[in-house]
Amino acid sequence: MTPDATPTTTPGYRPEGLDDAFTDGGEQATAPTRADALPALGLRGWLRWAWRQLTSMRVALLLLVLLAVAAVPGTMFPQRPQDPGGVSAYLTDHPTAGPWLDRLGFFDVYASVWFSAIYLLLFVSLIGCILPRTRVHLTAVRGRPPRTPRRLGRFPAQGGGTSPDAPPDVVARAAAVLRRRRLGVPGFRVDVHDEGAGVWSVSAERGYLRETGNLVFHLALVGLLIAIATGQMLHYRGQAIVVQGTGFANVQAAYDTFERGSAFDPADLVPFTMRLDDFEAQFDPQTLQSRDFTAHVTVTEPGGEPEERTIKVNHPTVAGGAKVYLQGNGYAPAVTVHDASGEVAFSGPVPFLPQDDVYTSRGVVKVPDVSGDQPQVGLVGFLLPTAQEPVPGLWRSVHPQPDDPLLVLSVWSGNLGLDTGVPQNVYRLDESRMEQAVDADGEVVTLYVRPGETVELPDGLGTLTFDDLPRFVALDLRHDPSLTWVLTFSLLALAGLTASLFAPRRRLWVRAAPAAATDEGPGSAATVVTAAGLARGDDVGLQPELDRVLADVLGAPRPSHPPTGPDVPQEDRS
Repeated sequence: MTPDATPTTTPGYRPEGLDDAFTDGGEQATAPTRADALPALGLRGWLRWAWRQLTSMRVALLLLVLLAVAAVPGTMFPQRPQDPGGVSAYLTDHPTAGPWLDRLGFFDVYASVWFSAIYLLLFVSLIGCILPRTRVHLTAVRGRPPRTPRRLGRFPAQGGGTSPDAPPDVVARAAAVLRRRRLGVPGFRVDVHDEGAGVWSVSAERGYLRETGNLVFHLALVGLLIAIATGQMLHYRGQAIVVQGTGFANVQAAYDTFERGSAFDPADLVPFTMRLDDFEAQFDPQTLQSRDFTAHVTVTEPGGEPEERTIKVNHPTVAGGAKVYLQGNGYAPAVTVHDASGEVAFSGPVPFLPQDDVYTSRGVVKVPDVSGDQPQVGLVGFLLPTAQEPVPGLWRSVHPQPDDPLLVLSVWSGNLGLDTGVPQNVYRLDESRMEQAVDADGEVVTLYVRPGETVELPDGLGTLTFDDLPRFVALDLRHDPSLTWVLTFSLLALAGLTASLFAPRRRLWVRAAPAAATDEGPGSAATVVTAAGLARGDDVGLQPELDRVLADVLGAPRPSHPPTGPDVPQEDRS
């Protein structure tokens, strides 16, 4: 055909060797008919497709990111298990959006249907990814290293040299060098081959620790998910306030707040007791900043003897399988209230909550048990540990230690609302059915009481006596049987991730051939040695390791490298 000729196409022509299902004896291919169309997947096919998609690595990563995003509302909205009062306040402040958010589970995110679905899908996806990879990995670990390729000049790491020893001796020495441990790192798995015509080679492989670490990392993630889920079901946490000189029993009714997992039964609480014997607080004399808090307690385990212990901030004690943390402290003024009939209507310590660094504390004393038809009494005010009056009528505390304590109270009378069936905050007074006491001029009556003093309540309501000023501690008790497992799986995940990132995957080959069997021709050298290496990904340490192996095999300080310039054939370049 001349250069100007236009090629012609013969109808039905097909190049030789390209016959397929759509050609018949060289005839022109015909378009597939409806009968030749692919069959429908069917239910089984769609299920297999969905399983493959779910167990793919990209879906697992997507679910992991989705789980992190789904956890964000748990930090944005109050959660009912931890802050039921905050949830009620949010519903009151947002009458439109609040009920919808409640229906969608935004106030209990980690127990919601959608969060649990993402959690379970991630769990299934990780297992579906791990099992096939584990099977393939175990097969590869038990297998032999790949045979030595015929041409070693096409690999990125190359080297060579000569040796006066026979090829079998060179290869045996290379195998010993490759098996050797270095700095505690296992050596290569090797396989020696007799390629015939006096040519011997050794193939070596290592780096399966990389894939092992990857599998360990993913298995640890699965274990971490199981441990966290187990902890959420079997944990409990409660807070209790214990006043100096009094005790605490580990039963649900003794807690001020108590939350538990869905699988934990409060009847399983270990019935230990704890008594607060003393409390020590240290403050900086200049800045008044807190320096140390120590609670001296006596713990009695079931069937054991009383044991004296100390609890400090970040240094909890363990009782009944729960860690007991020192969460807070303050003062609990002990007062006695006599009603108008002279009967004792209230007696005992009342915790006042600190409001600032000098322990200006706010509290409420509720007196519901008055005799007859007398109005109930409520006392609201502040405790000043070290009181000073810088200007007439204005009192404040100047030091957190109780050097000159003073109670400043206002008086309310009426119905405390404790019998309505609606739970009340013990630190707040429901004033809707109460009236505040005022004097003849309409000014609010304020009581100033120091320890040991007794004052008359206005309007003939009775008397108040400030008996003593003990301290209280706020204890946080936490029981989570999964914490040890969470730590274990976290360390395993870290170790696996480290191995998968830093363990190199390498293959090395060393071939030894008689000089007469090479292109070099016969010479003084008995054996010509060529070597090559291959790594998964970029590995700057591959060539140095190959050079080290050749130096040990050849007994030379520096093996020779083949040329890599533009004169080297394309297939031999690295």
